[in-house]
Order: sequence, then structure tokens, then C-alpha cells
Amino acid sequence: MLGETVRRIAGGAALEKLENLRRLSWNRRTGSSDAEQQMRDQIASFDHDTLRVVIRGFSVFLDLLNLAEDRQRVRVLRERSREIYPEARAESVWQAILQLKSLGKSSEDMQSLLDHLQVELVFTAHPTEAKRRSVRHKLRRMRELLSEHDQDQLPTERTRTERQLRSEIAKLWQTDFIRPWRPSVMQEVGRGLSFKPVLWDEIPKLLQELRKALSFSYDDTVKLTHPCLTFGSWIGGDRDGHPGVTSDVTQQTFTWLRHAAIDFHLATCQDLFDSLSLSQRQVKFSPSLLNAIDNACERWPHLKQTLAEIPPDELCRRWIAVIHWRLNQTKAISLEDGSIRGSIRGSNSELAENGTYNRPADLSLDLDILLDAISHCPSGIFIADEVRTWHDRIEAFGFHLAKLDVRQDSRQYFEVMNEIFRASGICEEPEKLNENDRLNLIVATLGQNVELKSNELTDNTVESLNLFTLLHRVVKTFGKDAVGGHVISMTRCPSDVLTVLWLWRHTAPDPAEEDGDDTEYCLPIVPLFETIDDLQNASDILSGMFGVTAYRDLLRQQSDRQMVMLGYSDSTKDGGYLSACWSLQRAQVQLVARAKQDGVGLTFFHGRGGSLGRGGGPTARSILSLPAGTFDGALRLTEQGEVLADRYDDEAIAHRHLEQVLWSALMATGRQAHGEQKQWSETMNRLAEMSYNQYRKLVERPGFVDFFRRATPISGIEQLPIGSRPSRRRGGNSLSDLRAIPWVFSWTQCRLLIPAWYGLGSAILELSREDGCHETLQAMYHEWPFFRATIDNAELALAKTDLGIAKHYAELASDDESLEKISTMIYDEFNRASEAVLSLSGNKELLDGVPWLKESIRVRNRYIDPLNLIQVELLRRSKEFSEDDTSEDAEEIRHLTRLTINGLVSGMRTSG
Repeated sequence: MLGETVRRIAGGAALEKLENLRRLSWNRRTGSSDAEQQMRDQIASFDHDTLRVVIRGFSVFLDLLNLAEDRQRVRVLRERSREIYPEARAESVWQAILQLKSLGKSSEDMQSLLDHLQVELVFTAHPTEAKRRSVRHKLRRMRELLSEHDQDQLPTERTRTERQLRSEIAKLWQTDFIRPWRPSVMQEVGRGLSFKPVLWDEIPKLLQELRKALSFSYDDTVKLTHPCLTFGSWIGGDRDGHPGVTSDVTQQTFTWLRHAAIDFHLATCQDLFDSLSLSQRQVKFSPSLLNAIDNACERWPHLKQTLAEIPPDELCRRWIAVIHWRLNQTKAISLEDGSIRGSIRGSNSELAENGTYNRPADLSLDLDILLDAISHCPSGIFIADEVRTWHDRIEAFGFHLAKLDVRQDSRQYFEVMNEIFRASGICEEPEKLNENDRLNLIVATLGQNVELKSNELTDNTVESLNLFTLLHRVVKTFGKDAVGGHVISMTRCPSDVLTVLWLWRHTAPDPAEEDGDDTEYCLPIVPLFETIDDLQNASDILSGMFGVTAYRDLLRQQSDRQMVMLGYSDSTKDGGYLSACWSLQRAQVQLVARAKQDGVGLTFFHGRGGSLGRGGGPTARSILSLPAGTFDGALRLTEQGEVLADRYDDEAIAHRHLEQVLWSALMATGRQAHGEQKQWSETMNRLAEMSYNQYRKLVERPGFVDFFRRATPISGIEQLPIGSRPSRRRGGNSLSDLRAIPWVFSWTQCRLLIPAWYGLGSAILELSREDGCHETLQAMYHEWPFFRATIDNAELALAKTDLGIAKHYAELASDDESLEKISTMIYDEFNRASEAVLSLSGNKELLDGVPWLKESIRVRNRYIDPLNLIQVELLRRSKEFSEDDTSEDAEEIRHLTRLTINGLVSGMRTSG
């Protein structure tokens, strides 16, 4: 179909060039000696128009290949479900409950496990999603058509489906793949919301499966008392290095999330209204339902007019209409002033008199009245399922849909506090204070009435204070559930954490003006440890936090629970793959041990990226490899960039992903914890140090940054309008200023995934030469989930690496002998890493243990290679122009380069 589309739109000559390049690429992969040079010569001869067609052709093909692979995965999942009982399906909640039962978990044990199980997946807007929503929409439509095509269609229906597929391919071909400008933050919020309908449908299904599994194994003695899988978001709240995320944007995001949640509830309400047409003439309802309707009309006389249009015997519909009206009233609450639009601001009790729901639990109570009435009807056990599904949605999504986190760099708050101390006269030179004196000053002034004049403060400080004022208003108006954690990136010391508490208390409203119980609430403050040094010092920082009486009192109000975020991206960029993996693992053990001394439980927030160089890989594998004794059932995980579409565009794939997350969380919490042997820890300490030193030799080598900028498409990636956030935190040109995302993105594009393996090979091979060490490493690989996951993820990154392609990028820097030595270092380390991985797995080739994945990479390489060689040619042509050249040729080359970046993302199924 794609070939016919190209012929029809671009012409037969264009299709022939595209096909010829595809054949040469195939020949190159099958060993033809001159195919590669022929490819390079052809590409070099192409003008811009031809390049545009060829890039588009391979890019669209790879998009369609991804759809086909995903469709086949869904087919396999469905076939397995037909062939086996649900309880036998691998990595399912059924399997988890059965396995835990077989391990001797009693009803009491299982109930305790479920009561403490809380996994939250947090959507972020990190700029790794290279596809426009317009393109995603067409691909999503094709997913739906492929699903229809799999059904038992009549010939006319199949013909119509195939015609619609051709239509979508034609529209996709004629759609711009690159956004004309960066999306706004609110556009990113909208994109995040676009995945919520799938979650709205799939979460109740998953929870129902869990209930059935519990009933099967424990005879209804174990109850699911809360939704153990919920969602959060950073989109619209992540201020770290992002000047576009202001308090106004965050306020609008809170409102959007609330309105979206209530709209979902209203739609569910309407569905139930259409469905539950039960009449009292046919079934006798309990008096409680009629009493509830009468009481509602008496309390809110406006309802009488609404109910007048509904037959009086249709009590279910009349009560649902009451709920619908109350939801609309709730939606009308404005965050601007905490009031219902058009009415005077009042207390919670006064708002309730307007018919609003103060909290989702109030909606649940109204739903219970309906559920009780239906349950006592004939066949009510079946009819009530619809209502129970809504119950799950209320508990999982509330009126907030996803908790909105706020993140800010600790250095920003450091400057804010300095300015406040100076402006208020508390301290003339706060920047000169050491950590101990600064911490004491913050604690001494905590909660004091500090007079500040906005005209004496910079815009940055005023904006920060506005943010905290907004958060207080959100808690007051929308409730605590709407607000997630306050993440402090680059946390270096206890005063970074206490600064946030100081700002929260300073902006608190006057208690005399408040009503209700929210005046003592404090949003969870979440230190984020990102670099190798910060991870090593994390337990000391935690100790300093807990040593402050005011902060320890705060934790008591939060059930003696502290959330700690771990950064996988920056730690890997800072210290290399193996060193970062071990630093993260060791930090968790040390943090838990330190927290236990104070009687504090830890919830770890794992800031994993989608790519292997940023902590990516299978989510279930990562959960199962958590350190023994550090996971008690509560954790958070980021879902970043392109993984959102990959995991949540298709309902079946979304369900499978969520099922595997829940399965792994149940197994990791419930099985016997086996800690690593002391010898293994000592071995990892040595491996991490060796790997770190090898990695730092590379990135600290003179000229490395120059090599990176010349031998990768980093400039094009920085200019790519795929995210609202700048690619650099502070505008510098050093490696430390570059965010981890474009760092990994660039290496992935040139098929040299060094962030996910560099340094690993040298360390393992060197240690293996010592007596008995190779046997120890093999035992670690086969018996230690952490080490197995670390090596397996590196193996996948090595399998996706292609030195033959990478060498063409390195040629862009070959005019400098010192830079050429850098590429030699990288190639040598790749060979060592491959040898090391195979020595542990015992396989002959990479991914021999996962043949379907090996085959997938092999097949798609033939279609990725031309895009790489075209990108190299474009990077070579771009050398003729300066960065500020705005001529037509220069702009066209930049645009074509961005198109290749987009296409390679499809081919690699990852970006950064």
C-alpha cells in the first residue's frame, strides 16, 4: 500500500529510487562488498527534493512496521488467552497471586501486602516524543483499522477497511512530520491527557482481574481496599530549567486535570443513565433510594426542575441525574478564588449547599446508594458490575485524574532564599553561610512573619512565591489528592529541603481566615539525587533532614513516610552505565537503613527514562531487580516521552504493560527477600570503580565535547521543536550543562549507544582475569536479579549498536587526529563490552537468548541504515554553512536533517 501511495503521489521515478536504495541496503546487510559505497554515492547525488521523498519513504515504512509488530503482539496475547486459563498466563496478576499462595502467604499476609501496595506511574513531558500529535492520530487510526481487519469481516467490509487504510497512508504521506514550532506547555498537557481514556477503561479491568484472582485463591477472605495502581504527572509542573512553566501555567494545568476527570465522570454518569432504565413498576427498590432522591430535592430545590423530565418510577435514573447535577456543580468550582463561578466564596459547608462534592469520597457515598439499590434487584449481581467499575475509577482517578508534581532546581530556591533573607534584613550575605549556619537560620525563621515587598524582589522570587501560594489554594479548593510531590532536583544538602518547607509555611494563608482541617497539611517534599556524588552522599543528606525537629514533626503528620527520587539519567551521564546502576542500587540500601534508624519508611521515586542509557528497559524487570529490603510495596516510576505512545496508544498493549507492572510489584513485595552476598557487593564496588574510571577517561579526554558535537546530530536535536523545554538547563556549552535526554538521543541516532554500555566491558574483562572472579561474575549473572537486569539491558543496547554505521559519523571528525583517537577508544570498548556480556550469558551472539527481538532488530536495520547514511550526508553538507546562516539551502538542509532524526526514532523505537 505504501509503494502504491508513493507512486501515486511522488511518481514512479521517485519510487524507483526509493526501491533501489532499499535493495542496496538489503545487499549491504547480506555481505555485498560494494553495496555500501553504491548507497553513499547515490545519496550524495540526490538533490533536496529526492532526499525528502526518500527520507519520508523509509520513515513511513518504519512507522508501519511498528504498527505491524504491535498488531502481531496483540494477536499473540489474544491467542495465549484463548489457549490457557487466565491463572496460567505468564506475568499476570493471576500468576502472582497463585505463586504467592504457593509460597505460603496466608490471608493475613496477603491482606497486609495489598494494603501496602501502591504503585504510581508518573507521566512526564520530556522532549523525546518526536512525532506530532497529527501523525500519532493517523497511526492510532491505522491501529484501529488493523484491529478491525483481524475480525471476521465480510468481503465488502474488508474492502472498505483496506480502502480506509490506504486513505490514512495517503494522508500520513502528505502531513508535515516536523512541528513548525515547539509545542506550548499546555499543548503537552493536552497530549498527556490524550492517553487517559485508555487508562480510564483499563484500570477497572485490571483491578477486577485482581479481585477474581484473590477470590479464587483466598475464598473472599482478602479484599482490595484501595486502587493499588494510580497516576501522576509532571507536565505543567516541571519548572526545572523551563522558563515556560509559570505559576499561571501550573494553575491552568490543575484546572485542566480536574475538568478532564470530572468530564470522565460525567460521561460515565451519562452511560449509566442510558443503561439503568429500571422501573419501580418492574422491580421494588429499597426505600433508601427514594428517600435519598427526596432529601436531595429538599436540600437543593433546583433539582426538582431537572428531575421533572424523568419518569417518577425510574428511580435509578432520577438518582443518577442528581449525581450528574452535583458533578456539574463541582466542575464549576474555580481555582481563581475557590468559589463557584458567580457566587460568593464560602466555606466547604457553604459550597456543599450549592450541591458540590467536596471530595471524591462523597461521590462514592452517593454511588453506594445506587449500588445498594441495584444489588437487591433480581439479577442485581450482574447489573451492579457497571456501578462497581465506576467505583474503581473514582478511587483511582478522583477529581484530579493524576497528581500533579512540581519540580524545581535546588539552585533556584537557593537564590530565592538568599534574596528573601537580604530583603527582609534577616541576613545581609546569606550566600556566604556554610551549610550548618544556613540550615540553622532557615529553621530559626521557619514560620515567622517575614515582611516582604514585591517591588524589592526579582521576578524569579516573586514567581516562586506565587507558585507556593497557588499550591495552598489548590489544596484548599481542589483537595490534597490533586497535589503530588514537590521534587527538588540537584539536592545537595538538608537546607535545600528545608528551604521548600520554609517557603510553604511563609506562603500559608492566615489560619484565622481558614476553615477545615487543611491548615496543617504540607505537600510531600521530595529530594532528587542525580549525580554519582549526590547518590553517595544521599544517606547523610537524609540524616541531616531527619535531624531537624520541625521536619521530623512534619513526617509524623505524613504517616512517617518520606519520598526520595533517584535520577537515572544524570547519574548515567555523570558516571557511566555500570557505575550509575550500582550507585543507584547501593544508595537505596543505604537510604533505607538510615531511615529505619528514625522509624521512617521510604517510598522511592524512580526517574527512569525510556531509553536504555537513561534507566530504561522492561519496567517489570526493573521492579524485580530492586535491592532486597528496599521495596515494601510503595513506589513511583516515571513514564517518559515516546514510551507513552508505545505503551498506551493500544488498549491491549496498555493492559499488558500495566498487568506486568502490577505482577512484578506483587512478586517483588511478596516473595522472600534474598540479599546479595557480601562477595558480590565487593565485586560490584570494584566493577563500578573500574567502569567509572574508564568512562571518565573518555568524557574528560581533551576534545571529547568537540567530537560529540561534530560526530553526532546534537545540533539538529537541540533545534528539533519536539518539546517545550530548552535542551540545556543554564545555557552553557559544556557536557555538564547538556541535559541527559539530548545526550542519549544523539548517541542513539548514530547507532552508538555508549550511555548504556561504555566502561562495562573493560571492568568485567579486567576483573575476570583474577583467579575465581569469572566464576563469581557468572554466579552473579545467574542468581542476582539486579546484575542480570543490568547485563541484559546492556546486551540490548550493544545489539542495537552498529559500528559500521557509527564509523561514518566518526568520519565527520576525522580531520583531527586527536578526535580520531576518541572513536578508536569507543570501538575498542564496544568489542570488550560485547565479549564481556557473551562470557557471562554463554551465548555465541548478542540476543541469542531472545530470538524474536534479535530478528526484529535484524529486519529493521535494513530500513534504518539508509536514513543514517542520509543523515551523515546532510551533516557533511551542513558544514558549508555557519550556524546563523538563514539562506534557503541552509534551512533546507536543517529541515531534512530533522526529518532523518524523526525517521530514525521510528526505526530504533526510542529517542532519548
